Formats: sequence, structure tokens, C-alpha cells
Amino acid sequence: MYALNLDTGLAASYNPATAFVTASIVKVDLVAALLLRAQDAARELTATERSLATAAITASSNDAATSIFQAIGGAGGLASANARLGLVETTPRSSWGLTTTSAADQVRLLTALTSDNSPLTASSRAYLLGLMSEVCDDQDWGVTAAGDDDAPVKNGWLPYSGDGYAWEVNSIGIVTVGSQRVLIAVLTRHGATEESGIALVEQLSRLAAAAVT
Repeated sequence: MYALNLDTGLAASYNPATAFVTASIVKVDLVAALLLRAQDAARELTATERSLATAAITASSNDAATSIFQAIGGAGGLASANARLGLVETTPRSSWGLTTTSAADQVRLLTALTSDNSPLTASSRAYLLGLMSEVCDDQDWGVTAAGDDDAPVKNGWLPYSGDGYAWEVNSIGIVTVGSQRVLIAVLTRHGATEESGIALVEQLSRLAAAAVT
């Protein structure tokens, strides 16, 4: 896990560089890459692209994510975007949900969504954070347990075949604790059930936020 207080710069982490399978948190990365491609072409997202981005983030649509993955050039395109976004511990896979990443890299991605020194424009950052603030109610869990319920968040959950179908449950987002904004990434594995994984993620999110506020 990794937490970074944007107001004070205080950070706390545990195994921040350990590699985990992303599951659906990679959808934030995919949409960021799509936005970079549109910026490079000096255009806005098309109506179709906006529809795909909305479905991928707010409803965690796998079909939409696959379409975006293809549009950005697959694993190679995502790797190129990640180099621009400052990610150094994320390895895209041909099956996008099996991309590997670290908690530290996910905070680097969140930093790219909140910093003026980002390759993403202010409007692109606001657009993606807006989508993350509108996830479906049944997916509004995870790091939001550490702060406000309407925080930008994206979760991922997967019974991973490479781990005997144990659950990988991940959550990334930006919470407000008091008046302080905190970036949090919590990645977990070996869960017996999805529910136990969610409970663990929320417990760790609270601990992480408390450590930096």
C-alpha cells in the first residue's frame, strides 16, 4: 500500500514496489492513455470514446476497456503512455487485466491526475477524476472508507488463476481527510473471498490515511 498527503508531502507505505495484478484498476490507466492520444492529435474525445471511457470507469465494463486497449495500440501503446505518465513499475500484458503494477506506481498515476506538472491537461485530469467520482454504487468501496464517500475511486477484483483463483482486490483513489487530500493505493492478493478482500482493503486504507494525516 502507499499513501501520499498532497498538502504536507508526508507519505507512508508497505511493500510499495511489490508487483500485483491490476485487475480493473488498470482502466484508469487505459483512459489516461486514451486522453493522451487525443491531446496529441489536438482534439477532444469523440462521442464514442467518451461513452467507452464512462462505461470503463463508472461501470467497470470489460468490453469498453478492451475497445480502449485496442484503440491505444494494445500493450505497447499503454507502455508508451505510462512512460509519459511517470510509471516505472507497471508492465502491460496482452490481456489488459493481467497487467502488473505496484502501489507506488499507482500513486504516481494518481499524481499525474492531480499535478499541474502532468502530461495530461487540466481538462483531461478533471474529466477522468470526474468519472472516478461517479462509479456505480455497488463499486463505491475501497479507499473511500478512509475519507469522503464521493471521492474519486477505481477498484479491481479478480479470482486470479495464477494464484489458485484466490482473490486479488485493489483500490486506488483520492480521499479528503479533514481538509487534507490524500492519494491512496492499496493492492492485495491471496484473498479467500471477494468480501474479505474488500474488508482488508478498507482496513488498510484507513490505516494508510491515518498515518499521513
